[in-house]
Amino acid sequence: MTRRDFFAVQAAAVAAAQALPKPKIAIFSKHLQWLDIPAMADAAKDTGFDAIDLTVRKGGHIEPANALADLPKAAEAIRARGLELPMITTAIQSAATPDAENVLRAASDAGVRYFRWGGLKYTDAGVEAQIRMYRDSVLPLAKLAEKHGMCGIYHTHSGTREFGAAIWDIYQTLRDVDPKHLAINYDIGHATVEGGYGGWEISSRLCGPYLRGIAVKDFVWKRNAAGQWRPHWCPLGEGMVNLPAFFAKRHAADVIQLHFEYPLGGAEHGDRIITLSRDQVLAAMARDLRHLRSVAGG
Repeated sequence: MTRRDFFAVQAAAVAAAQALPKPKIAIFSKHLQWLDIPAMADAAKDTGFDAIDLTVRKGGHIEPANALADLPKAAEAIRARGLELPMITTAIQSAATPDAENVLRAASDAGVRYFRWGGLKYTDAGVEAQIRMYRDSVLPLAKLAEKHGMCGIYHTHSGTREFGAAIWDIYQTLRDVDPKHLAINYDIGHATVEGGYGGWEISSRLCGPYLRGIAVKDFVWKRNAAGQWRPHWCPLGEGMVNLPAFFAKRHAADVIQLHFEYPLGGAEHGDRIITLSRDQVLAAMARDLRHLRSVAGG
């Protein structure tokens, strides 16, 4: 390769990277449940978010039983402020979950593409047997998602009973399902809890086309009052999650969500009444958002 050819290739690579669309970042509305939907949308817009991941579950911004009536109005209020509504967070575990049909119908009619599902648990039964059981149980949910033109993304947590914490188990469960209908919402914070050195890198690669959503948070290991080591959530950039390395992999995801699990006056828990001022909470959120944009290319 000549010197001229080398620089031409480099220039083309830079141009290609610059041509990639900047990722849209949504706030998980759980952390703004101290505000009603119009005020929540105003706060998200003022803080600099592009989109909302709206809670449509018991105790959320919208109750599942009221989805058909309330979700269209919420979508209108959110979009009127120039924000997108690409996904909702639900308590759906299977097609048999109460109100699942109405929630997905309402979301689809409102132009929402993704719904977060999950919460499957391990019992003391054999691991392989439980994977087979869940593999069978997701097929009706995939059909329900297809019926409404949606994609359900399974949110990954960390913990000994959390199905999907290891990632390979939820991948095995979904491997015969079209990722257009069921996929994975990869939480890089929880994935780092489970595989902090290199496990997160392998598990995120394993997801492949099933990686449709990314949830972002940060943590450090600390001892709790009982002397047990536990993850303690913290602002982005202050913990162990290697966000620059993660996003340098150019993982393709349609929805990036920012979570706030560290102490934030109760906003971290989805409380309706918080003990910090609005300005304090939104300032912390804006700080994390700036950090995320700096590493995610936005």
